[in-house]
Amino acid sequence: MKLSQLFKRRIKTQDKELEDFRRLLEVPDTFEEGYNISSLIGTLFVAAVMVPGALYMELVAGTGIGGAAQWVTVLLFVEVAKRANAKLSRAQLFILFYMSGMIMGRSVYGTPLYTQFLVRSDAAVSTGVAAGIPTWVAPANLDELPRTFLSKAWLPFLGLFLFREIMSRIDTAVLGYGLFRLTSDIERLPFPMVPVGAQGILAMAEQVEGSAKSAGSNVRWRMFCVGSGIGMIFGLVYMGLPTITGSFFDNPLMVFKIPFADFTAYTEDFLPAVATGMSFDMGNLILGMTLPYFSMLGSFIGLIFTFIMNPILYANGMMPTWKQGDDTVTTLFANNVDFYFSFQIGVSLAIAIYGIAVAIMTVRRNRDTAAGKQSMEEIEHRSKLRGHVPGKWVCLSYIVTCSSYILLSGWLIDWHPGVMAVLFFFGFLYTPLISYVTARLEGLAGQVIEIPFITELAFIMSGYTGVKIWFMPIPKSNYGVQVVNYKQAELLGCKFGSIWKAQFFLFPVIIISTILFSSFIWSLAEIPSAVYPFTMEIWDLNAKNACLLYSSTLGEY
Repeated sequence: MKLSQLFKRRIKTQDKELEDFRRLLEVPDTFEEGYNISSLIGTLFVAAVMVPGALYMELVAGTGIGGAAQWVTVLLFVEVAKRANAKLSRAQLFILFYMSGMIMGRSVYGTPLYTQFLVRSDAAVSTGVAAGIPTWVAPANLDELPRTFLSKAWLPFLGLFLFREIMSRIDTAVLGYGLFRLTSDIERLPFPMVPVGAQGILAMAEQVEGSAKSAGSNVRWRMFCVGSGIGMIFGLVYMGLPTITGSFFDNPLMVFKIPFADFTAYTEDFLPAVATGMSFDMGNLILGMTLPYFSMLGSFIGLIFTFIMNPILYANGMMPTWKQGDDTVTTLFANNVDFYFSFQIGVSLAIAIYGIAVAIMTVRRNRDTAAGKQSMEEIEHRSKLRGHVPGKWVCLSYIVTCSSYILLSGWLIDWHPGVMAVLFFFGFLYTPLISYVTARLEGLAGQVIEIPFITELAFIMSGYTGVKIWFMPIPKSNYGVQVVNYKQAELLGCKFGSIWKAQFFLFPVIIISTILFSSFIWSLAEIPSAVYPFTMEIWDLNAKNACLLYSSTLGEY
């Protein structure tokens, strides 16, 4: 059978289970504006409360506020709206949830708080990295300057920080929309995990509108409350108990091993080079119950594949890095270096090639058949209602932002030919490829794919000597995860313009609040210090690992 016939058969044959996931929530006929005065108030609330809270929690405990803070923010506005007899639509609730997520995705490692420590760390000094750090990363003689980022000395860093954020926001909004159009409108992938979050927002919208009570059904709200209760109980046992007991005893009490139970030492004799750690995180269990059956079956087959193939590969000398006595983390690292790094690249290419072929066949079918033309007309009509960016503008905006990355980075590293080749590779090959692959996996199984150490490998192979290359802005990211936000917005009847407005108005507020609060926190006490226990314990290790990589391009062994 010809390859084209196989693709046509695949297009005609729709999997029943995937159709069931598509029917969990139907796309509405009307779309509403989600960004208004309430959203603006939410923006200021997020900036004033959640930004400093997220920074402080990560400095003290090493974890952000967490995804639960998104729901707390939305619930707060729901309760205020109910008591004020105000109406919050599904679209407005989604935008509040989306804005909170923009904060939750940030990390202190991208702020000057971590940079000021890294450039002065013992690891940077001992490896020779500190001597090669340019002024656009951190000011020289940092110890002699006051502890504030609101000074002239920090302007080059802040300018580069602002450039990264602007380019990232544009690509996230525009390229994310283009990937959504490709995977949702053309390939019609089911996005199995999207209805889960969307129905949570629907449950709260029904509480505001009173529709659940009037309709005699409050199933969504009941399930939301039950799920929250289960999560709170598990969180208390899994995380709360060790945290509380660790404050009073040398060894904290753990019912479930954190982050996982390591059985590799007990299985290495009959399963060499196989990582057999087991995580007790209930979130993974709930995720497995939610995903499509064949998606989980594929994951299980992949797990069994490692149990069978790893010992065979090890016996044939294809996994030389693994040694007897290695724990789960070391085993995973060794296996990635020896085999699975290249294996994941091949899998990603296969997924991309297959997805592109299916998309081409789908476009041809829609162009050549009456049913296909009618379907595309309906999609185009819906696209105009929810908000639309023409494909040519999607491509043009990405070319402009990617070229900006390349030109700025090329200027910073004096147009080194090897580095320029790496920048073009990331900008025009790797980022579009990995973003599309992730978008397809999100649409099929709610999964995200990343190829480990691809940046480090590319930098080392570029032939560049120095440490500037590790700090320059590069056009490498994974924008495929953004398709989930667009799909949720579509199912909740929120115009896509609301997402773009939220990005536009929230961006300067986040940047200003991050810099101001970072400067304020740094002025209170040195970081790391005993005031921030996590930084005292972990940041030095992080700096050693980072500087070990940075030193690989210093021209020494």
